[in-house]
Amino acid sequence: MATDVVKTFVETCLYLQDPRLVARFQHLCGVRGTFPENASEPREDVRDDGPGLRMRSAGDEVGNGAAVHANGTVSDPKPEDQRTARAKPLRRNSLTGDVGQEFLIHNKFLFYLFTFGTELGNEMFFIVFFPFVFWNIDALVSRRLIVVWAWNLMVGQSTKDMVRWSRPASPPVVKVEVFYNSEYSMPSTHAMTGTAIPFCLFMLTYGRWQYPFLLGLCVALCWSVLVCVSRVYMGMHSVLEVITGFLYTLLILAFFSQTLDKIDNFYMTHAYAPLVIVASHVSLGLLAFSLDSWSTSRGDTAQALGTGAGAALGTHANYQLGLMADPSPAELPLALPPLGAGVVAHSLLRFAVGIAVILLTRMVMKAVTIPLLCRLRGLPVDDVRRARQHMAVELPYRYIVYSVLGFTCVCVVPLLFRLVYLA
Repeated sequence: MATDVVKTFVETCLYLQDPRLVARFQHLCGVRGTFPENASEPREDVRDDGPGLRMRSAGDEVGNGAAVHANGTVSDPKPEDQRTARAKPLRRNSLTGDVGQEFLIHNKFLFYLFTFGTELGNEMFFIVFFPFVFWNIDALVSRRLIVVWAWNLMVGQSTKDMVRWSRPASPPVVKVEVFYNSEYSMPSTHAMTGTAIPFCLFMLTYGRWQYPFLLGLCVALCWSVLVCVSRVYMGMHSVLEVITGFLYTLLILAFFSQTLDKIDNFYMTHAYAPLVIVASHVSLGLLAFSLDSWSTSRGDTAQALGTGAGAALGTHANYQLGLMADPSPAELPLALPPLGAGVVAHSLLRFAVGIAVILLTRMVMKAVTIPLLCRLRGLPVDDVRRARQHMAVELPYRYIVYSVLGFTCVCVVPLLFRLVYLA
């Protein structure tokens, strides 16, 4: 009996890991690959169009021949394009060297929906989301979300580098996205962050804010499902890897549901908290970085841990300076304020000022840190991509830049709001 159960479980896992299942789902959603006749031979029409974070094939087709450009815009086709639907030159990811793939999109709505879903797990979303929640909604919720996000991403990326499963094979899978193709695949860290953030947000706000339970649960579930399904649509993960990422995160959230309050209080009140924060985040980063050779996962891990360290140090500084504005238990649950024009304008102004400070700080720190580290390590400054693949450059670069950003978001910007009467 036990043998039959194990056999069934293994067969189910093999079925869910099959790249043909991903390809069938993509086909159902209107994605068609334009694979060369001999897929094992490299394409000759590849060119390097310069830097970019998330490149897609320039001139790929959408629907009846409309072109998908690298910036995600869609243009109407020329008559001759509709007749011939000829392939255009591909784009190359300047960080990893991965080449974009030609594909046809026959359902524009699903393309834009799942592109939005996958962006919910990317760096730019968190640069916007965490500060907005911290500055305009609930500082306690935001700083605790950052703790969960940082540790969840570190665990997921480290697990990837230990398991070392490759991405779904192409063909038959169409690589709608290529930026993360150099990483290992199991589990899906997009699915992990896309599950951790909404469900942790629900866990932290239900009972603290007044809203219906079913509303919060449905929003969290829809958010998570959208991110998870988008990774299959993009051809970056098998169904098994997405399901594993989802379940893995539920286990991590079960741990944090018991300890998050204690961690937050420790960061605020303990005299040795800054030392513990720096030591723990740096040591875990060194451990994660030693698991495998360079890939984009190393930068993501260091970036998350650096942001978490900076936010934790900012939390400690705020508490020591008496700048905490957390409501007392007697004031809970909090009522959602009416969304008048004045409230919206004030929130948008705070966000615009704060994000300008964050982006300016990020620009300055990157401009200063990378050349300095290159000179210290005797590396050429003119080849940033290669320099960032050196552990001795990338590890301190990511930690320094994003720890400063985390500290700026949690401590510096709120102080600036007080100075300019935006608090």
